[in-house]
Amino acid sequence: MIAYLKSLITSSSTKLITYADYMNAVLYHPEQGYYMKDKEKIGRQGDFITTSNISDLYGKMTAKWFLHYCLKTGIDAVFCEIGAGNGRFAHAFLQEWYKSAQSPITYIIVETSPYHRKLQSELLTPEFSVIQVFSLEEIDSFEGTVFSNELFDALPVHVVEQVNGQLFEVMIGLEDETLFEVLVPNTNGDIFAYLQESGITLMDHQRIEIPLLMEEIIQQISRVLNKGIVVTADYGYTNEEWKLPARKLGSLRGFYQHKMIDDVLQYPGDMDITTHIHLDWLIQKGEEFNLKFITKLRQDQFLLKTGILQELENHYDPNPFSEVSKRNRAIRSLIMPAGISSYFNIIIQQKNMEIKSSDDLFEF
Repeated sequence: MIAYLKSLITSSSTKLITYADYMNAVLYHPEQGYYMKDKEKIGRQGDFITTSNISDLYGKMTAKWFLHYCLKTGIDAVFCEIGAGNGRFAHAFLQEWYKSAQSPITYIIVETSPYHRKLQSELLTPEFSVIQVFSLEEIDSFEGTVFSNELFDALPVHVVEQVNGQLFEVMIGLEDETLFEVLVPNTNGDIFAYLQESGITLMDHQRIEIPLLMEEIIQQISRVLNKGIVVTADYGYTNEEWKLPARKLGSLRGFYQHKMIDDVLQYPGDMDITTHIHLDWLIQKGEEFNLKFITKLRQDQFLLKTGILQELENHYDPNPFSEVSKRNRAIRSLIMPAGISSYFNIIIQQKNMEIKSSDDLFEF
């Protein structure tokens, strides 16, 4: 990967590349990119963990909720998951759907990683009838639901820093096989426009990530969804939260063997890199592309509204390794105030629907 980055940097007129260029290379290079490699990334043997890998309950509860939503609204049972990882969410979702529903479902997975496509194919055996595509561009417009879990946080971003009232872009160079940062006065008009449109103002010496690709993805989602809802699960901050002193250094970081790494220039191609997303921008851009905001919930609140407490077994089992005990622990870990779900947001948007409030989504 260093050889490729060296070629990328030396071929640049300034001998520098943006963080967006760097992340695109180390995460998405067809052969050497982190997400594209034939290597386990999620779970104990990987570098990070997701909610769907703690328990199958996340997928199962979402399936139950989606079934009730389809029955109430008459919307088509089409569920499109963008970035399905190892397929565990889809597997749990479809198991629950086939157990509870009396009607078929069309389940579409949009996945760019060959390794994850392979894992999904192995887990989601033919009876699940899953459609795999490489990109949203391959999908004709449909009515139903578009779902993503930790999609936007993995997009390449630009990084800027405010210094003495002037905006600089953080660029990356290479010397003696070592990557380094350098601040260059910003000349990217899209970055200026983003900050102006989003309403974000920076403190002196504050860094922030600029997710220019987010708009393109939101527009693609709106294009493929003719009618229905968009459910986005991710971690992020509102504009007000970005102003807090704790956010002064931004949110860009890496995960390597379950350790958080502040210097994302380490382990290029072998480490996950992620950022907190701009929640207000996601909502704002959605409105521009006819995706009307309904509600924003913490993930634990979402799971409670879908009825996860009804899954909790009330009887005591002295065996901590029994399936009942394991399931109860999983439920508690998903809904505890300091649990993993409390760090995630669920944003729900609608297109060409008449859902007046979040109550219409969860009261059946």
